Amino acid sequence: MIISKVTLEACFADLPDTVDTEELMYRLYLMEKIETAEEDLRNGKTLSHTEVQQRIAQKWQS
Repeated sequence: MIISKVTLEACFADLPDTVDTEELMYRLYLMEKIETAEEDLRNGKTLSHTEVQQRIAQKWQS
């Protein structure tokens, strides 16, 4: 995953003056997950609520 410099700068601007590595890594992790989800939306790799319900119902029946 490639994150733009502008996106990183926006993320860093919201950080307090001191931050631990764990918090920074968590924010980067979230940014990656959000970007992946948005890409999936753009590419139609999502399911509707009804489709999810049908899949769950099928698994429960088997």
